[in-house]
Amino acid sequence: MTGRGEILEIIEMLQSENLDVRAVNMGIDLFDCSDRDIDTACDLIKKKIVKHASALNSVCHGISARYGIPIVNKRVSVSPIADVMAGHGASALLKGARALDEAAADAGIDIIGGYSAMVQKGMTISDRALIESLPEVLSLTKRLCASVNAASTKAGINVDAVLLLGHVLKDIAERTSGADGFGCCKLSVFANIPEDNPFMAGAYKGIGEPETVINIGVSGPGVVKRAIERLRQSNPNCNLGAIAEEIKGTAFRVTRCGELIGREVAREIGAEFGIVDLSLAPTPAVGDSVGEIFQAMGIPKVGGPGTTAALAMLNDAVKKGGAFASSSVGGLSGAFIPVAEDSALAKAAEDGHLTLEKLEAMTSVCSVGLDMVVLPGDTSAETLAALMMDELAIGVINRKTTSCRLIPVPGKKAGDRAVFGGLFGESPIMRIANDTSDAFVRMAGRIPAPLTSLNN
Repeated sequence: MTGRGEILEIIEMLQSENLDVRAVNMGIDLFDCSDRDIDTACDLIKKKIVKHASALNSVCHGISARYGIPIVNKRVSVSPIADVMAGHGASALLKGARALDEAAADAGIDIIGGYSAMVQKGMTISDRALIESLPEVLSLTKRLCASVNAASTKAGINVDAVLLLGHVLKDIAERTSGADGFGCCKLSVFANIPEDNPFMAGAYKGIGEPETVINIGVSGPGVVKRAIERLRQSNPNCNLGAIAEEIKGTAFRVTRCGELIGREVAREIGAEFGIVDLSLAPTPAVGDSVGEIFQAMGIPKVGGPGTTAALAMLNDAVKKGGAFASSSVGGLSGAFIPVAEDSALAKAAEDGHLTLEKLEAMTSVCSVGLDMVVLPGDTSAETLAALMMDELAIGVINRKTTSCRLIPVPGKKAGDRAVFGGLFGESPIMRIANDTSDAFVRMAGRIPAPLTSLNN
């Protein structure tokens, strides 16, 4: 990355194509903060987070100024709280959640994740308590995000947990109804959750990682869009193979920038460097959209025929380019399609081109799943659970990570609009067809792991 042309390309990416380091995430191990006395545990948690993360903001600011690369969010992820606070009930977990939220504020951190439970095969008492505490926790805290891994290829789908989460989503939405159910934006439900994901709401610190670790999330949908546009302008007869190669080359350069920033942050703050997550995570800003990449490829109506194939090609090319650039690529790495956070996807949903059914098909080839999908407020808990089960099944069967961020908006119906603001964006409320699967969901239990789980 020393050639004059490459340097000029990167300058252009930074100045006019929305290239940024979307997230610098410090993972902090909290298992040594466990204590039977909840006040002692909360005190230890706050002190440890502030001790390790208080310099993150200033370090990122200095490195951003040095290299001219914007760093949008400074984040912390911690060990799964259901395990750190095992043995405590819902009221104590609320104290722990407030301690996490306060620690993030004290350290100057934008978002903190790890209010998490791993329940793919069953729920411990602490896991259930954490899930049941989510409505109160996510309605009362400002910076805290939560995640639940409810399925995996090795374990199958824990339908008991998913059904409980359907009721929890309804409760969260009601408690934050004045903000269009915004609390639900801070909860992700996963299959095959990765341990080193810097992107919220699903970030937590994996058990096999160092005491403190720096993971980087780089995003550049605007960069990829412009690269495709330039290629098509210079070579109107280019084919899809050439577009895939252009995406790979762009992903390579973006990943190199991300790794440079990540290693510098880790060195200056005294933590180990983990991974670069090269994910095309959009923002509501025009020009910073995954949907606009499809339009640049020649699909004017996002959601129309060919959209799934275009997304599959995009996701694969991003991963290939990133993997060639660094041996430390990990996390989710690929293309996100969060409807409310992507102006072009939200417009396609509003125009009726992007339906819930088409979106689910697209998630079979992207890096996440039904992300920031806004639904009618009268959607039943069972229907929410059924939507989650469908998405988790795609992950389980295909041995990939999938997730759901579903937001039922109290008092609103399909076609109305929900507005969250900031990076969370806004979206029309999508229609659910044939929501009649309650009896199937209420059977509960666990959908067994597929035969492909026997691969060791």
